[in-house]
Amino acid sequence: MDAAVPFLIGIAHVRAAEVAAAAIDPGRRVMLSADAIDLIGLSREVLEHAAASGRKVYGLNTLLGSGRDEHVDQDALLAYQVQVVRYHNSGVGAFLSPAEARAIMLTRLIGFSRGGSGVRPESAQSYLELLNRGVVPAIPRTGSVGSSDLVQLAAVAAVAIGEGQAFGRDGRLMPGALALSDAGLEPLRLAPGEALALVSANSYSVGAGTLALRRLRRLEEAADVALALSLETVARYDGGGNLSPFSEPIQAAKAVDGQWRAAARVRELLAGGWLEDVRDDVSVQDALSFRSAPQLHGAFRAEVDALEAALDVELNGRGDNPLVDVHSGQVLSGGNFQPVQLALRFEGMRLALAHLGISSERRIAKLYPPQRAIRRRHLEAAVDDGDLLSEELPGLLWYSAAGLLAELKALAAPATLGAPTLSADVEDHSTMAPLALQQLEQSLDAAEKLVAIEALTATYLLVEAEGDDEAAGRRLGKGTGEITARLGALLAARLPAASLVERGREELCG
Repeated sequence: MDAAVPFLIGIAHVRAAEVAAAAIDPGRRVMLSADAIDLIGLSREVLEHAAASGRKVYGLNTLLGSGRDEHVDQDALLAYQVQVVRYHNSGVGAFLSPAEARAIMLTRLIGFSRGGSGVRPESAQSYLELLNRGVVPAIPRTGSVGSSDLVQLAAVAAVAIGEGQAFGRDGRLMPGALALSDAGLEPLRLAPGEALALVSANSYSVGAGTLALRRLRRLEEAADVALALSLETVARYDGGGNLSPFSEPIQAAKAVDGQWRAAARVRELLAGGWLEDVRDDVSVQDALSFRSAPQLHGAFRAEVDALEAALDVELNGRGDNPLVDVHSGQVLSGGNFQPVQLALRFEGMRLALAHLGISSERRIAKLYPPQRAIRRRHLEAAVDDGDLLSEELPGLLWYSAAGLLAELKALAAPATLGAPTLSADVEDHSTMAPLALQQLEQSLDAAEKLVAIEALTATYLLVEAEGDDEAAGRRLGKGTGEITARLGALLAARLPAASLVERGREELCG
């Protein structure tokens, strides 16, 4: 997407991938359509009519949580808005990245445009200007239990009203008021009911979730690449590399869309290579980590698709409480702020990553014997020539892969069942969606490194085989050949293990 093309927020359907693309680009301008501004205005009119009626409306003229039935006097409503923001701005831990902060603000602005929040158009415009003028609120990572990401959104709201903290252009922390001033902005003065509307949403779980989805889509490709490289490697060293499990008839026999896509991508990577030729010496069946890889990678793709669908539901829904319903003219209390289906998708995604890691680590194990034989040959040559031994691939990367796999398995345990009862037993169930997301991000880190180790190990062996007389005429697939050239250049640089794997991860996962 051209950075010069603004990200337009209207009343039409928004996709998670679009939000992620806008969030990672700090130079991307954001706009609100006239239709969205009109809907925000209508939503505000409904809320103001409810306020004028004198009836109790949660968070508008009542306290929050266990104080839900306690009335707030008319004279105290404006002061109450500031109190709500200050009270909830209580997160702890490391701050979120600028991309995550931008994703949160984008997601909340999209929420305003759905017409369920009751904020004024000028308040939505304030958030728009925070984005377009590069104001980055300092948002603590920890504090939400997944019944609205109150503390993260309160950190944004605090900066909007001239309080809290933000990051300057040099990356240093500064008072929120100074960040606004440097950006040429005035603090937002909140109207009745707006404080709760600013903080009552799941914009952290949803916004940062779109960034995780972006990484997962790239990991889909990287996992297929590593698998294709390993197939060519076992074919050269171990008589394996049977492509029958990836054939169209096998895939057509089972209606799993992700499975078909994974198999087709591997065939594409190997196209034009010698594995396409029918070989008499090929093993009838490879190990399941190879043979059933389309099924595993397909299931992984299906989980990513399900996560994307869940994010799209949250982005395009109205999760506000109270919900302002323009169609009926009502302001209603409800539970749409509980993103249970999204939290469960975060949970399932970690389990899928663990399975992906198991298969990758098992393939790495099968690449170890030829790697050990090559090392022995290099050692003998070094002794004969009196030269110091030079290693292209750092030693026990397989052990690092095993450690990463153990981490993936531990992170696959449920996170959403651990929330305690809060607010005098009124908030007696929470989703823990932020924790499930954060553990997913950790799982992604481990899985990306593990897949990079598999791809680098296979590339090392393929490069070593190029000078083997027996390998003459055994051309690599067009796709795997290009990737081997890129990863081979990394290996030739003889980087330390940590740097090599990180560079390989960047090459494969972007």
